[in-house]
Amino acid sequence: MSTPTRTPRPATASGTAAPGPGPDTAAPAVSGPRRGGRTALLGLAALLVLLALSVVHISQGTAPVSLHTLWRTIVTLGSDREGSDQAGAVLVASRLPRLCAGLLVGCALGAAGAALQSVSRNVLASPDTLAVNAGAYLAVVAFAAFGVSLPALPAGGTAFLGGLIAAAIVLGLSRAGSGAIRLVLAGSALTLAFSGLSQMLLLLRSQETTGLFAWGNGSLAQSGMSGVARLAPVAALVLIALVVLGRRLDILALGDDGAAVVGVNPRVTRAVAVVLAVLLSAVAVTVAGPIGFVGLCAPAVVRLLGGWAPGLLRHRVFVPASAIAGVLVLLGADVLMRALFGAQSGAAVPTGIVTSVFGAVVLVFLAHRSRDAGDTGNSTAFAKLRGRRAYVVTLVVASVALIAAVIAATLLGDATLRLGDVGYWLSGRSGQFVTYLLDTRVPRVAAALLAGAALAVAGTVVQAVSRNPLAEPAILGVVGGAGVGAVVTITAVPLASFWFVNGAALAGAGAAAVLVFGLAARHGLEQNRLVLIGIGVSTGTSALVSLLITLTDPFNSTKALTWMSGSTYGRSFPEIVPVLVVLALALPLLLFRRRELDLIGLDPDTPRLLGIRLGTTRLLLLTLAVLLTASSVAAVGVIGFVGLVAPHAARALVGQRHSRVLPVSALLGALLVVVADLIGRAVIAPAQIPVGLVTAVIGAPYFMWLLWRSRREA
Repeated sequence: MSTPTRTPRPATASGTAAPGPGPDTAAPAVSGPRRGGRTALLGLAALLVLLALSVVHISQGTAPVSLHTLWRTIVTLGSDREGSDQAGAVLVASRLPRLCAGLLVGCALGAAGAALQSVSRNVLASPDTLAVNAGAYLAVVAFAAFGVSLPALPAGGTAFLGGLIAAAIVLGLSRAGSGAIRLVLAGSALTLAFSGLSQMLLLLRSQETTGLFAWGNGSLAQSGMSGVARLAPVAALVLIALVVLGRRLDILALGDDGAAVVGVNPRVTRAVAVVLAVLLSAVAVTVAGPIGFVGLCAPAVVRLLGGWAPGLLRHRVFVPASAIAGVLVLLGADVLMRALFGAQSGAAVPTGIVTSVFGAVVLVFLAHRSRDAGDTGNSTAFAKLRGRRAYVVTLVVASVALIAAVIAATLLGDATLRLGDVGYWLSGRSGQFVTYLLDTRVPRVAAALLAGAALAVAGTVVQAVSRNPLAEPAILGVVGGAGVGAVVTITAVPLASFWFVNGAALAGAGAAAVLVFGLAARHGLEQNRLVLIGIGVSTGTSALVSLLITLTDPFNSTKALTWMSGSTYGRSFPEIVPVLVVLALALPLLLFRRRELDLIGLDPDTPRLLGIRLGTTRLLLLTLAVLLTASSVAAVGVIGFVGLVAPHAARALVGQRHSRVLPVSALLGALLVVVADLIGRAVIAPAQIPVGLVTAVIGAPYFMWLLWRSRREA
């Protein structure tokens, strides 16, 4: 009697075995033919929905198109009668290319997301969370900024290289299978850095990059079929290659050792799958720009349906099913957008904004359902204890450096001053030009100093509470919420006072914090779930801000875009009072609660044994972090990486005790933002680079080094 062979179960993207049709499937199992019937039924239903969506999609627009016109145009494609009437010309020149772009991009992103989730064993992996889209977009913008116009295939190759570099950095530094939290944090931070570089190029080379901001949010609008026609064969070949690779991906789910036993090289399989997925992402970015979160949503939908039809979870079915789901998500978002905003406005709104909102909801849903992974292995306790002498020396050096930076920022800029000019200004005896210059420059320096200190202190608290040195205030969604409140006010009330904008930003930050804490409180504010929900809310708010900027007139959108890039321009002393007040109240309170910060940063058990109520203490500390972040964002806009870099550098210098980390972190954060503001004002004077973009460029190399250093501890 022969021994029955055991069929490997196909893996879900999280690396766990999904139920399959093999003999080891738990009872009561559905019979194989019935499973196959369910899969076929779902496939037929998906095709019918796709057909209906395509008809609705192609009928939307400023000019009505009947089904008869549509059929006649399709029949006459390629003939002399093609587009002979106005409706046919509209179909051929605009609507059919947009539909074909949706089909191509949806397939590419859905399949790419499925492959990336499988090789990383992480349900949150996608071309967005791995920074593939951001890297590809940066590469395309870099060429456009310097006047290099590339045809479709070379542009796709450029996007491929940018995306491949980004994926290699994130996967290499976060380690496959190391958990959702580390991968998403790594991808989010790298995306922030690449986005900062892209925005800097857009601002510095505005004439050469006209129209790339809307395209940067993902737009299906096409001028003809040439780009789609040239890249569609590439996507088809790559998709076929992924399907052929499906058997190896199934075996890879057994683990590296199990795969090696049956002759599958895990490293080669992962490398090939990642390259193919990045190729698909590059095709999508080249055709439509970086459309967000289709690669996250599509495999998630297929995985949910896999509970009813387990055959969907085998990779030779999972990859094409995710491709079809990607098309449904993308076309559905495009149809919904034009139905909500109308044909005229819908044509101007990038489709990627709507998919990003959908993706944010899915990300929050997955984070809310997930089990907390516990300690990420990156506790704030990894820093060695330092002596008091090291603390005093660091405090003195940081203070002297900050004073020197403040003096340099006061004297340097589009016009250079001397210390004597400052003395005359303080005594009220300076000339009109010097008075005007210092009346505008000194408040900017003060705003940078206070905002940097507030963000650094907030980052210290967030990293301690989440026990993750890769976390920063932006991941709580507070920055995004403040951005929504401020941009709504700027666009709706262009003449609104600073205090009105400040109040709206604080209200938006508070609403985002309530949403994040409310969703995470059900599980006791567990660290990883809190961070993932915060990232989801932050993604959704960023999409809403982009939507508001796109729908408003150019003047207000420029103001909003500059504010979202972080800027100290035009600040006055009364406008920085809220930051000063919050910082003056929060810092002493945090120093008073330094023992709780130290203990919470160790592990989840020690605080409970010592009588600390984790949920209440975390909520109090995070509320202080929210207030610090919101007041800073309301004063100077969105500034990234300060809350990540300054606390980590402080721990490396003075150890883990928060009685020492908090003041040193505040000094380093203030120093970083003051120097970044000086660079932004002086390097291309009289033009200026927003301080938030400069901090992103400065913080990115430090973040990569930080990831590499902590890789063993992940």
